[in-house]
Formats: sequence, structure tokens, C-alpha cells
Amino acid sequence: MTESSASAPRELPRKLGLVTGMAVVVGVIIGSGIFRVPSPIADAAGNLTGIALVWILGGIIALFGALSLAELAAMYPAAGGPYVYLREAYGRPLAFLFGWMWLLTEPISWAALSLTFAEYLGYFVPVPQIAQHATAAALIILVAAANYRSVRLGAVIQNLSAGAKILAIVGLSVAIFVFAPGGRANPLHAEPMGTAHWSGIGIGLIAALWAYDGCENLTALSGEVRNPQRNLPIALIGGILVVVAAYLLINAAYLRALPLPQLAASKSVAADAAGAVFGRAGASLAGALVMLSVFGTLNGSILSSPRVFFAMAEDDLFFRTVGRVHPRFETPHVAIGFIAVLAVVYVLLRDFMQLAEGYVLGVWPFLALCVIGLFILRRRHPDFPRAYRVLGYPFVPALFVLATLAVVANALYAQFWSTIASILITLAGLPLYFLWMAWQRRRGQQLDRERV
Repeated sequence: MTESSASAPRELPRKLGLVTGMAVVVGVIIGSGIFRVPSPIADAAGNLTGIALVWILGGIIALFGALSLAELAAMYPAAGGPYVYLREAYGRPLAFLFGWMWLLTEPISWAALSLTFAEYLGYFVPVPQIAQHATAAALIILVAAANYRSVRLGAVIQNLSAGAKILAIVGLSVAIFVFAPGGRANPLHAEPMGTAHWSGIGIGLIAALWAYDGCENLTALSGEVRNPQRNLPIALIGGILVVVAAYLLINAAYLRALPLPQLAASKSVAADAAGAVFGRAGASLAGALVMLSVFGTLNGSILSSPRVFFAMAEDDLFFRTVGRVHPRFETPHVAIGFIAVLAVVYVLLRDFMQLAEGYVLGVWPFLALCVIGLFILRRRHPDFPRAYRVLGYPFVPALFVLATLAVVANALYAQFWSTIASILITLAGLPLYFLWMAWQRRRGQQLDRERV
């Protein structure tokens, strides 16, 4: 054993505070989704009533999920988040299945975010198509290197980018409300509220939940948050409330700037809304906001998501090397590098972006299972120390589970084959789990023979 490996720490130190916790929640959730999904939501919902219900119901579901995950995070403040909760409630196979899903979706998500950044960079600098991929790959490497080097550096980047993102969204929304046409020329004034169409709202909720997804990333960082029993619940709940407020504000601004048919048909709604009010300069401003937003989401994801694989490696459910902690930087450097390499490969193979679009339901069924696990763990460990208990238990977690299952069921009805494909891809992890365990047993037997 070398001196460096002998002195390498086995655990990740707690260096992150409440502000960074909220910045991770806000920064990861508010990514590219809010600049893309308002159009399909408007198309599915069909009127102002439906649009408002989609975003409000989506926010309530996300809030109920955060309230429920907060109790689990306070109970098990360790690296891995949902992986840990599923392991404690159901055992290792289901936890491994979550890790398999995470392995499929996270590097693809990094690739999609970095490509979005590179595409919007074309608003300001001419970027040929072939150079977009190189720019996206360079961005992943740069942000991964910062988080490899220091969790505090990653936290500073996250705090600054999340704060700037919220200020930019609020500033753009207020500017649109102030300078958009008034009276009968105002698109929002001209649109009747209409009657809600529940089938369209159900379809719109799928897109809205994608836009609200991300609070589980903070739970993956639980092992590095100071005073986790206090800070994790506050950060999860407070972060979701900030996001809901920002989403409702920016959607109202979109509707103030664009007639509903134009909003429903838009491919880049933020740029179109800002451009309708401020011209070319407004479209460029919106492009800068999208770049800032996806950069913050990418940093938050790189800061948090490798901790799932770190936790799996600690449990011998992934390559043990991935669980190493850097002896000097005190970061899960191998896990960060591993996922960054995969993400760069995906960037260079653009076809994987179609998988990123079709796999939006990957994490939500697991979050529902985590919340069901909350009921199991309360019954199994009634005396377990709980610094925070879910407000409104058992109704709040039960409503979150029911709402999530309803959205998945609606997805099966409306998008049957893509939803089935997502489920089958996830379930493919089960045979991999048993193959992995068989390999681990053979490896252990071989090591035992070598010792003899």
C-alpha cells in the first residue's frame, strides 16, 4: 500500500452549508426545462386555466416530494440520497436499480446541458456545428475539473450561478411586464381563461415534472452538508418554494409577451418572448439567461450526482475504485472523472440526445418508491431519531405518491411505447445486479484461495 493511499480519507468531509444546499436545489431544477417545456405545456393545456393548473399542480407535487424526502435526508444524511433510502427500505437490488438508472441518465443529462450551452453561444460568437460538440465537451471537462479540485470551489460556483439565475429570471420577467404592450394589445389580456381539459393537463404535467426535477440531487450530497438534520430540510423545502415562485413569474411573463398560439408553437420561448418586447437585443439577453441557467445546472449536477456512484462503490455494488476520496482535495475524484468521461463520449455521439428527451420519467418512479419507503421505515423503525418529520403526514407523502403514479399512468396512456421503453431500460438493471453479485462472489472466493 502506498503512502498516499494509506492516508487517503474514507469519508467526504462536511463542508457545505445551508446557502449551498438551497443553491443546489434551485440551480439544478432551473435548467433548460423552463425555457423549453412552456410551449408543449401550452399546446397540451390549451388555455390559460390549463397552463396555470399544470404549473401549480406540478409545483405542489414537487413541494410534497421535497417535504417527504426531507425526512429521509435527515434520517440518513449520507452520500447517495435516494440510493441510500431505497437500500434501507427495500434492500440492495432496488437500490442498484436506481443506480443503474442514474448511470444511464446523468451523463446524458450533462451532455444535453453542455450542448444547449454551446448552441446558445452562437447568439454571441459564430460557432460552427462541428465546433459545438468540442465546446460542449470542453465545458464538461472545465466544470468537472473545478469540482474535482475542490468541493468548496464547486459550491462557490453554484452559489453565484444560482443567485445570478434567479436575479436574471426576475429581472427579465419584470422588464417584460413593464415594457410589453398594455390594454387590448396585451396578449394576456386578449386570452380567455377557458375551461380546464384534464387529459391535456395530465400530459402537460409530464413536461412540468421534468422542469421541476432535481431536488434529489441535494440529497446525494447529504454526506457533505453541515448540520444535516437542520439544513437539509430547510434547503429542500425552501429551494422548491423559490423555484415554484420563479416558474410562475416567468410563465406569466411569457403569456404577457406572446399570444397563446405563438407560445404553444415556440421552439425557444424565452428568446421569442424577450424578442417580442425588446427586439434582437432581448433575444440575445434571453440567450445569455439560458446559457447561465444550463451552466448552473451542469455545475450542480457535477457537484452532486457522482456521490451516488461513490455510495454504490462503498457498498461493493460498483467498482471499488470509484469510491476513492482524493487524499488532498477530499473529493470523490474517480466518480467525477468517470461520469465526465461518459458525458464527453455522449456529446460526441449526438444520437444519445434523443434518449435524453425520451427518458424524462426515469427518476420520478424511484422518488415515489422512496416516499413509500418512508411509510415502511416509520413502521420498521418507530424509535429512529427523526429531527424532522413530514408536515401533514401521512397525507402529504401519500398524495405525492398518488400524483406521481397518476402522471406515470397518463404517460403510459399518452406515450405508451416511449414510456414502456423507459421502464424496460430501467428493469434491464436487475439481471445486471445478479451478474454483478455472482462476479463479486467469484472474486471473493479467488481472493480467499490466494490468501491460503
